[in-house]
Amino acid sequence: MKRLLRLLPLLVASPTVGGQAVMEGVMMRDRERLAIAVRKPGGDILLDVRPWFSLTASKWLKKPLLRGFPVLLETLVNGIKALNYSAQVALEDEEDGVEMGPWAMGLTLAASIGFALLLFVVTPHLFSLGMRGMGLSGGVEDLSFHVWDGLFKMLLFLGYVAAISYLPDIRRVFQYHGAEHKVIWAYEQGAPLTPEGARGFSRLHPRCGTAFLLFVLAISIVLYAFLVPWLMTFYVPDNSVLKQAYIVVMKLVLMVPVSALAYEVIKLAGKFHTNIVCRLISAPGLFMQMLTTKEPDDAQIEVALAALDGAVAERPVA
Repeated sequence: MKRLLRLLPLLVASPTVGGQAVMEGVMMRDRERLAIAVRKPGGDILLDVRPWFSLTASKWLKKPLLRGFPVLLETLVNGIKALNYSAQVALEDEEDGVEMGPWAMGLTLAASIGFALLLFVVTPHLFSLGMRGMGLSGGVEDLSFHVWDGLFKMLLFLGYVAAISYLPDIRRVFQYHGAEHKVIWAYEQGAPLTPEGARGFSRLHPRCGTAFLLFVLAISIVLYAFLVPWLMTFYVPDNSVLKQAYIVVMKLVLMVPVSALAYEVIKLAGKFHTNIVCRLISAPGLFMQMLTTKEPDDAQIEVALAALDGAVAERPVA
């Protein structure tokens, strides 16, 4: 607990470098470029440097409360591409992994978003209907219904992350996740960029994307509890089945402003990191990383260092 709290004031002074763990590797981003480093089956590290695919080139899409959802989508696109590349290299030992075409990327992105919405929007709603059927909740117009919805949503998220952490392949990804954080800490603190220099840093980092997911869940719980009953005063189908379907669709649409608001909360927490409220906001993300990161070995830290070097080095981007 004390070690976690000591991390809270150390939010990044130059928050341009971020990353993501991939299969047997790490993806690092610095502004408009990213680098993917993957350990090949033979032991060598393959590095690929490319531009960051962006959906926020227009100035109006960079404005607060408008940028959150596009940033989420572009992060998903770049993350899926990085995972696809790492799988090609790590599993098949190919120099040039087969890139996903636009149709394949679109279908993968849609499937990923659809699965997340099914698990964290539709399923909690069905659970809450079950509680209503048992007489433990009111209807969708009542606050009690949305309290159950939020509780089930958070339990599903925590249970899902805890369950997949026992899979050997996911555990290795979580180790690379820890390596990514250690290397970013070393870079930000000016420590030697070597396995020895990064090894002593924490595997937890306040700017991890895990915090964003927690904020999305937390904000959705609050907004659904008040916005859904309010919106139902304007229109609601008479048929009970259509009514529930209408409410689920309403929740799906509300994920756009929810993600936008969650993004702004994270930006605010990082900007005013010495504020006690912002430090408390960052705390749940650090605790959650106890599940989504594992201690890496020096070979995994070496891969993360290669990705960092590719992202921040002054070299042409292919």
